[in-house]
Amino acid sequence: MSGFPGRPFCVERTSMGNGKAMTGETRAGEAADACASRPDAATRPADACASRSGADAAPRGGRPVRDDRLWTPVFLFVIGVTLFTFLVGQGLNAGTSVYITTLGGTATYAGLLATVFSVAAAAARFICGPIVDDRGRRVAMVAGSVVMMAGTIGPLFTGDSELMILWRFLQGVGFSAATTASATAAADVLPRERLGEGIGYFGLGQALAMSVGPALSLFLVSTEPHENLFVGVTAAGALALVFSLLCRYEKNPSVLPATSAYRVRWERAQLDAGQGERALERAEGDAAPRESLVSRVIEPKALHGALPALCIIPSVGFVIFFVGLYGTVLGVGNAGLFYTVSAVSMVTVRLKSGAFMDRVPAIKVLSAAVVCGIVGFLMLLAAGALEGDARSAVFYLAGLPYGLCLGVCQPLNQTIAVKCSPPERWGAANALYQLAIDVGMGASTVVWGVLNDTLGFGASLVGSIVCLLVGYGMAWLAYPPAERRWRR
Repeated sequence: MSGFPGRPFCVERTSMGNGKAMTGETRAGEAADACASRPDAATRPADACASRSGADAAPRGGRPVRDDRLWTPVFLFVIGVTLFTFLVGQGLNAGTSVYITTLGGTATYAGLLATVFSVAAAAARFICGPIVDDRGRRVAMVAGSVVMMAGTIGPLFTGDSELMILWRFLQGVGFSAATTASATAAADVLPRERLGEGIGYFGLGQALAMSVGPALSLFLVSTEPHENLFVGVTAAGALALVFSLLCRYEKNPSVLPATSAYRVRWERAQLDAGQGERALERAEGDAAPRESLVSRVIEPKALHGALPALCIIPSVGFVIFFVGLYGTVLGVGNAGLFYTVSAVSMVTVRLKSGAFMDRVPAIKVLSAAVVCGIVGFLMLLAAGALEGDARSAVFYLAGLPYGLCLGVCQPLNQTIAVKCSPPERWGAANALYQLAIDVGMGASTVVWGVLNDTLGFGASLVGSIVCLLVGYGMAWLAYPPAERRWRR
């Protein structure tokens, strides 16, 4: 392929087993062994490999090379894809129901459209994972953005509420493809030893979209004409497409950090055959056993992170769909301020995630996050027993510990799911993780709705605390042994 240099590499830059950068001595030794095993080793100059490995291992002053860059251009492009894709998704989730009422539709029909989006997104995960792994991340991101935009452009020309089922279906499929591919691309381009920290930063796009998207969409749908909602989300989808087109690292992996998973696989393939991308694809194809349909779609090793996420996400679902209504019932003015506080808290903890995400055992980090989540829900419960300004203050401030919980739990479990899966299966791993989120979120909203109507919001808040505790217990069972140790 034209995008890959043809010269062979004599160095493998990282040890995939422990996720830590090799020392200069180790890299030099492995490089020498690799070059010695080449067929032309006998005819190569004696110092050829030594000089090459020495340059990589200790260029000047005897220090090993450390290439753990995080903020590369391609990583920023991937964050851009995520930000604008989630702006579309979150904006449509909040604004579509209001738009339907302007057309004379009912709340029941608006709920049906929300279900269509969720089911389409969840079903598409089964297809998107293998496509991301086989056809590439950029292809899936571009295709997903185009399909999603088709679903947002359609209402601009039809104005028919019945066709909204088709448009919501396309929106769900496109959203699923773009988010699955962008999550996989983020894992591709991050240095292995900073994977957890990087995924935390990657989640900033989602956090910003969660705070900006709903407010922006509600503003747009309140203007004349109401179709301005779809003009706005189409513009966001177009920006997601532009950033998707800029994610060209698969054609030139040498621009990535030395320990990033995609570059390591590419260099291994060059070491074996010296034929770039084709060698990479052939090496993976020859090594992979024949797979069943189920194994192609689902990466079982991702369950290490997906199962705890599945148990924890219902508590997030209650907050997203019902905390605003809970605040209204309590008589809290501007209940949406809770989401603003939680978004600020979430962004702050993710910006600080480098201090602990890859340095502290996962179970220890999760313990602190679950405690914060429980405190947040207890504060929401306490708000119901207070009056006046005290009630409002406690209600708003509950967003602080909740945001800390959410800002840690999601990237932490996603990091576990990715790290436990082989890099060539990261598409399927991310698809399974996102599917767990979709299923947990969708199923829980029905349960919370019934509990709210029959037993009151207090029962749902207690149920959310139970979900956090169940997720914590599942983590002790599902996390790999190294991440269950209290100390490294």
